[in-house]
Parts: sequence; structure tokens; C-alpha cells
Amino acid sequence: MRAAGAEVLECLRVLDKAGLDLVSEVLRGQGTFFELEHYPPDDVFDRDTQAQYYYHAHRGAREHGHFHTFLRAPGMAEGMAPIAYSGEEVWPSGDEAISHLVAISMDAFGRPISLFAVNRWVSAEAWYPAEDVIRMLDRFAIDHASPSWPVNRWIGAMLRLFRPQVEALVRHRDLAVEAWRRAYPDSDVFEDRRLDVTGEFAIDIDAQIAAVAAALNG
Repeated sequence: MRAAGAEVLECLRVLDKAGLDLVSEVLRGQGTFFELEHYPPDDVFDRDTQAQYYYHAHRGAREHGHFHTFLRAPGMAEGMAPIAYSGEEVWPSGDEAISHLVAISMDAFGRPISLFAVNRWVSAEAWYPAEDVIRMLDRFAIDHASPSWPVNRWIGAMLRLFRPQVEALVRHRDLAVEAWRRAYPDSDVFEDRRLDVTGEFAIDIDAQIAAVAAALNG
């Protein structure tokens, strides 16, 4: 986590030196910014690692937008499979199956303000158990420079720096979904539009780095 913190700061440093920030960098050359559109339009994907992310917005004034991070099935450990599902919605399957990892919320100045987890309908994923999703975190890496080398590196480093919070969000996600299922037994919990964000943590990069240093230094 200490190395991840250093990488997060280095990515921010090189962007700031050029007068850029994470959001302006990923939106550069994309034209007018529209809510719900993916940026870049075809997402960012590493065909070797099968990691994927995109940026978009739909949560109103509390944020500028957020990054959604994913791992596709060919990049997962052998034996991982989505949970059994008997509902009407068609989930992506086979090599097209995809798991949402976590979302990173950004403010209008291009700074991260929170991490959050979501229900299945939000991310159009196949639903994997929390412990499998947590194992996927180690496999997330975008190892190329499109659309931005520092942004790609920063997102991967953020998942490592805030690993405890991400794990907590993913585990809480499954608990929240199960609680909703019990409360509304006649509803397909994974498609229930009343449940979108299952949990959220406010984050502070400097505070997290300081906490990691304090823990490592005893």
C-alpha cells in the first residue's frame, strides 16, 4: 500500500505539472460532456489483463462524475463463476461476463472524493460473490498509455492504496443486496431501481497515505 500511495502521488504530480487533472485528462478531445455517456466512448480496456474502466456522470451536483472499474471473465482466476440467477434479465456470460470492482467518485476539480459499490443493474455485470470480486482486485491493471498513462496507472494504484475500503464495500454490497431481498421478496433485487448504490466511503489520499505509514512504522 505504501508503494501504491507513492504511485498515486506521482501520477497526480505529472498531471499537475502539465496543468491537467485526472478528469480533464480522460475527457481531453472528447467534445461536449454528456451525462450517462461513457468516456472514452469504447471504454478503456487492456486485452492482456482484461481490466476495463470508463468515466461518466449521473449522480447530480454531489460529484462531477466517477470511474467504474471492471474485470472481464478471461482475466479472472480459473474456476470463478457468477452466482446462479433465475430472474428474467439476461446477464453477460462466457467470455463476455464482467464483474464490477468499485467506482471512484470525482469532484469538479478532478479530485477523488469517495469510493462506492453498486447493484447489478447499474453496472450491467454478471454477479460474482464478494470474495471472488476481492480476489479480482489483484488482477486489475491497465498496462498501456491510452487514453492517458498517468490516469490508467492512478486508477490501478487507487485500488491498491484503498484496498481495505474496497474490500469492505464489496462485502457490504452482498450484505445490502441480501437484506434488500429479504425486505422485498417479490422484487428481483438485482434489477430493483430503488437500490443503486449499496455503500460508499469518503476518501482522502493524504490521510490514507499517512495512515499506511503510521501502521507500517508501528
